[in-house]
Amino acid sequence: MIQKSNGSSRRILTCPAIHPCDSISPSTLLSSLIDLGRDICGYRSKFFSVNKRNARQTFHQITNLLLFLQEIRNTTSDPPAPFVLSFSELHLTFQKLRFLLEDCTRDGARAWMMVNSDRVANQFQILIRGMATGLDVFPLSTVDVSNEAKELVELIIRQARKATFDSDPEDKKAVKDLMRILNQFEEGTRPDPAEIKRILGHIGIHKWRDCNKEVKFLDSEIEIEISSGEPERESELLSSLMGFMSYCRCVIFDFIDSESPDLNSSCNCNEALKGINGEDLKCPISLEMMSDPVTLSTGHTYDRRSILKWFNSGNATCPKTGEKLTSTELVPNLVLKAMIQQFCAGNGIAVVASSRKNRDISRTTNAGSLAGEEAIKMLAEFLVNKLVNGNGEEMNKSAFEIRVLTKTSIFNRSCLVESGTIPPLLKLLLCKDNNTQENSMAALLNLSKHPKSKGVIVENHGLGSIVHVLRKGLKIEAQQHAAATLFYLASIQENRVLIGENPEAIPSLIELIKKGNDRCKRNALVAIFGLLTHSGNHWRVLAAGAVPLLLNLLKDMEREDIVTDSLAVLATLAEKIDGAVAILRRGALPLLVGILSSSTSRTGKEYCVSLLLALCVNGGGDVVARLVKNPSLMVSLYSQLGQGTSRCSKKASAIIRILHDYHEKSSSASVTPVLPRERFVHVS
Repeated sequence: MIQKSNGSSRRILTCPAIHPCDSISPSTLLSSLIDLGRDICGYRSKFFSVNKRNARQTFHQITNLLLFLQEIRNTTSDPPAPFVLSFSELHLTFQKLRFLLEDCTRDGARAWMMVNSDRVANQFQILIRGMATGLDVFPLSTVDVSNEAKELVELIIRQARKATFDSDPEDKKAVKDLMRILNQFEEGTRPDPAEIKRILGHIGIHKWRDCNKEVKFLDSEIEIEISSGEPERESELLSSLMGFMSYCRCVIFDFIDSESPDLNSSCNCNEALKGINGEDLKCPISLEMMSDPVTLSTGHTYDRRSILKWFNSGNATCPKTGEKLTSTELVPNLVLKAMIQQFCAGNGIAVVASSRKNRDISRTTNAGSLAGEEAIKMLAEFLVNKLVNGNGEEMNKSAFEIRVLTKTSIFNRSCLVESGTIPPLLKLLLCKDNNTQENSMAALLNLSKHPKSKGVIVENHGLGSIVHVLRKGLKIEAQQHAAATLFYLASIQENRVLIGENPEAIPSLIELIKKGNDRCKRNALVAIFGLLTHSGNHWRVLAAGAVPLLLNLLKDMEREDIVTDSLAVLATLAEKIDGAVAILRRGALPLLVGILSSSTSRTGKEYCVSLLLALCVNGGGDVVARLVKNPSLMVSLYSQLGQGTSRCSKKASAIIRILHDYHEKSSSASVTPVLPRERFVHVS
């Protein structure tokens, strides 16, 4: 009967309570009501950052009411039907109270609950008076309980009607002080650290990890606010708090007291996903992996696109339970979304990107509020100073903070680039501390995604330092980040030339593919793919031994994404005759035909077709003669005419024509190359 709430599957300060069904028996409803009351009282032992007094009053009222409800159950084995109306109203109120208490005690939401303390106090008052309304319709005269119990109910009703729920004076003062600090940020005035510490202390934020939870929560709330499509009622205040908490995390707390998932993501992901069944991450409607999971008021989760189709078809029920929905609100399930992304990344599964992805990223172009903007600018200056003038620990922490700040925010990247973080970060790449080197490299990776940073890195002779980490990084993670950074830098033509001219860059990428983990392989592959768009790097990649290495990957690798990336690089190499010859000398044709018939990746098939076409064109009649003898190839090619992308379909059609032309000519004349050997094709 009682459905445990999940804080990650609903928006905070929403109470999606559900009326008990009409057919429920009074005794079942009473038992559920008592269980709910006990659940509510269980929150008494938890920490309330604000509204402590209101929570105490609520616990007192619920405790008294539980005494009455338990006496009814003890004295009445089968409560009569007239009890249902009262019990149903109480049950609805108890559900909402539990949601409210869950929010009041939620880790990470303390600052947001503080600025909403008046609203929360009002909610307490509404719900306690709703409890009195539920008791008003209870047929007290017909129940066989003691006079003391009846008097207790009357007392509860009187107290509920007379009680006033207001924000605690300390909460009001803390909110006032916080608003003054946000105003100081807007004016460009650096706030007093002692005053900030008093505010944080009031809501129980005493450590870096506490502050980090606040930042993550606020970020998720902003994403929900923006993606909901509704007017941005609260996003400005959320953004101001986000800037404030980011500032506090870096400036107020000197010590990072918990290992961040950013530092060891692959390990933590594997631990978190132990025992997860991929079937549990699929949409119950489409039976496909969810890309944008959303939760209904019933607590069940579906992919957004599937449930919207369900609603648009005229259905107003939960597909799994058949229960009629009182609300069709869709709450993004961000925790499940992150788990799906981690599961897919760890298992080489491609997931269709959410249609809201670009919009979600673009919202980080601006800080969202003037206070948030100025807070980040002050923070950037603080971090640069620590990078330049701090001791070893301070430099490492600053590099890590920049790494975290730049991971998802375009605005943060812009501020940090403008503040001059790149030159000192480049110097730290040569330090002897492995954590500092890794954090600096990861920070530079995130910064390299910003357009202005690419020029700054090159102007400060950063390519050499990045290649040094790629080749001799103290941690494999640092080498992995270096490869990814080269990929972003290679988006500019001049940089592709400079990277290729560094004698250690491409050989080091090849070595990383050979010896690195799966993520290293992927980063190095995409970096090489980017470098190959400069024709001068073609021979360098061949000379470094890419072809035999990539063909071995195709034979042995089970991860579809790495196979696809390897095919992409080989297809690019095959565009020129020397690349095609190197691939053919390794006897790659049977392997490629097998991949085309067995691959489940649409992109992988497209690159495979591109590669085969390039080999036909640049390899001449001998290649075509061997392909003509393979009966399974034609089946795979024809399937791509209807199932592949438009580009893949055109290339498959070109191969089919080449094979047909060869068959016709070989039956009547001597074998000659179908096309001049000097010609080559482009797969872009």
